[in-house]
Amino acid sequence: MPEEVRITLLVENSVHRTGLQAEHGLACHLVFGGKQVLFDTGQTDLLLTNAQQLGLDLSRVDVIVLSHGHYDHTGGLAAMRRLAPEARIVLHPAATVPKFAAEPDGSSRSIGISETGRHALATAQVQICEEKPLEVVEGLFATGRIPRTTRLEDVGGRFFLDPACTRPDPILDDQALFFASREGTVVLLGCAHAGVINTLQHIESFTGSTKVAAVLGGMHLLHASEERMRFTLEELRRRDIGELAPMHCTGWTPSLRLWNAFPGRCKPGGVGTVFCYTC
Repeated sequence: MPEEVRITLLVENSVHRTGLQAEHGLACHLVFGGKQVLFDTGQTDLLLTNAQQLGLDLSRVDVIVLSHGHYDHTGGLAAMRRLAPEARIVLHPAATVPKFAAEPDGSSRSIGISETGRHALATAQVQICEEKPLEVVEGLFATGRIPRTTRLEDVGGRFFLDPACTRPDPILDDQALFFASREGTVVLLGCAHAGVINTLQHIESFTGSTKVAAVLGGMHLLHASEERMRFTLEELRRRDIGELAPMHCTGWTPSLRLWNAFPGRCKPGGVGTVFCYTC
């Protein structure tokens, strides 16, 4: 087991320091027990530029874990495949199905993995994480499919499996990363389309622990109803979470509410931010 885990944000909607660039997307680099793990790859190959600025050598990445199959989390797949051809890619099988978002004017747009990304997957060593958590490297787990048990949590938007928008996408591929630290479980979210609380409940049922040290990442609360937002805040308070870092798709207003509800516990994200935990 590692003594210290370092999580560096390579792609996010905002920038933490000068010399780096942002885009709508997410990519996190983890140093975990002598292994290098990439959680998502952003919207483009921007993660490569930011990693170089941060002094990180992504050619040494051992495993790439995809939180789900949306373009803003998988756009750097082809670039990473070229740079780290031996890296294993972990995903839920539903990540590769076509995905669409409904637009206000009645049209739709494709938001799934690009053709270049699909080609990269076709030639890679792919490991499926489906019905139960998978140990990605020793001590670090991907959740696999997250059961939808809470009444108020939905996928957070108008997502579909067809361009005509007749088949809603349950986004069964949504998954998170987690590991045990000395302070409790650390949870790393992609978009939490399964719901933040559903995700925490699933992890708690696996670990047997309700002590949560940190929840970091996208929470997709930007379209959350007032009822869902209150429910989320209540459940997070009940867990006495040590650290929160709402990012990416959480939404500005929900993020502000989290910061107000958890003074001293919310942390800023942004490209270049480093989170460290002791195991």
